[in-house]
Amino acid sequence: MTTTLTPAARLRQLLARDALITAPGVHDGLTAHLVARCGFPVAYLTGAGVAVAGFGLPDIGLLTATEMVERARIVAEVLGDVPLIADADTGYGEPMHVVRTVRAYERAGVAAIQLEDQAFPKKCGHLPDKELIPAAEFELKLQAALEARSDPDTVIVARTDARGPLGLAEAITRANRYAAAGADVIFVEAPRSAAEIERIATEVKAPLLINMVQDGLSPETAATTLTELGYRIAIHPGALLGPFALAGLEALLRLGGRPPTGLTPGPQGLFELVGLREWSAIGEQYRTGRR
Repeated sequence: MTTTLTPAARLRQLLARDALITAPGVHDGLTAHLVARCGFPVAYLTGAGVAVAGFGLPDIGLLTATEMVERARIVAEVLGDVPLIADADTGYGEPMHVVRTVRAYERAGVAAIQLEDQAFPKKCGHLPDKELIPAAEFELKLQAALEARSDPDTVIVARTDARGPLGLAEAITRANRYAAAGADVIFVEAPRSAAEIERIATEVKAPLLINMVQDGLSPETAATTLTELGYRIAIHPGALLGPFALAGLEALLRLGGRPPTGLTPGPQGLFELVGLREWSAIGEQYRTGRR
């Protein structure tokens, strides 16, 4: 009798192999269909992509858990048997909120849930001025996530953003702490060089995920190199979002539109296109009390 694997079990089976898993970013039904029909074994629900393409917002913690869960449900349904790794930001609150988030993401059909140690509101990992919660607080969130799983195969990905504000050594320390706390996969966000990517692979004792953001803080690294270093998953959140935006811009220019001006190169420019400066000003206004 043949037993059909769940997407979560299939993801664990893939993680047990030596080959690197390439997971393109998806943000809606169309991108999910493209990734599945092009034969990729895993997809990554990018919070930045959902914010930008789904809601016209920058990735600075403006989306709610409910909005992300609904998008996860749509994408997981389209993907079918293809496992979905889903960005869940900070878990949308304290440990009790993490419990609700994990339960909702599982019901939506995701195979893996990514949580990060940023303070709320979080920011895209490739933007400056990120703030973190203490490692001990994040370990409580991890404990809540691990205990909330109804399916033991659901993979919990622990991401640390410590590299930017606290340096690589602290990022590695946190990564190993989160692995010891039970996280299935570790994600050290935004290493700045090939040497840092190699050091993470050498010093973090856990299955590793790496984020390949075009024009982001980390250098583009070949899949063969990542495999040799021992990385298990490479996510490419902007693999479709960036080209889609550029193609749309070119189509509008051909129709006589004028190009937007004053945008910063790289991921920040995409967020500026959907209001990063305006939303950041609102946040600063109410954080400092200035009107």
